[in-house]
Amino acid sequence: MFTKKFAGFAVATGLLIATSTMMFAGQGAMGTQEKAQTPIKKVPIAHSKPESGPQMFKDYCAVCHGIDGKGDGPAVEYLKTPPPSLRTLARRNDGKYPDAKVKAILQFGTPSKAHGTSDMPVWGPMFRSQDVAVLRITNLTDYLQTLQDK
Repeated sequence: MFTKKFAGFAVATGLLIATSTMMFAGQGAMGTQEKAQTPIKKVPIAHSKPESGPQMFKDYCAVCHGIDGKGDGPAVEYLKTPPPSLRTLARRNDGKYPDAKVKAILQFGTPSKAHGTSDMPVWGPMFRSQDVAVLRITNLTDYLQTLQDK
């Protein structure tokens, strides 16, 4: 299941991303202007049950994407690029929810520069490295479909 080594890696990755983002987010064009920001609250990784898409979303995604999936989570002020609304995935794909695309992003990450690498911070590796990765990805994808604006 979830090893101590991976948990340490996930925490370290999250802190590295948060620290790097804080360092560069407040710099102006010349790198001298600083922006006042709320300090990042460091919390332990939640180990959600893979059977619960809504709980996984709350624990792993809402910090950036917002509790309602609108892209307005509390970490947005630290991101280079605000995350998109996950509520408009179907609308942006000719009215059809892109199930396969969402699963691929959860499993393989996204090329978005907002994430820094192809992994969504901390959670990308988690969705690939566990015995229950397919169950997690399927349940989270199914939950995101329920968030779609009509």
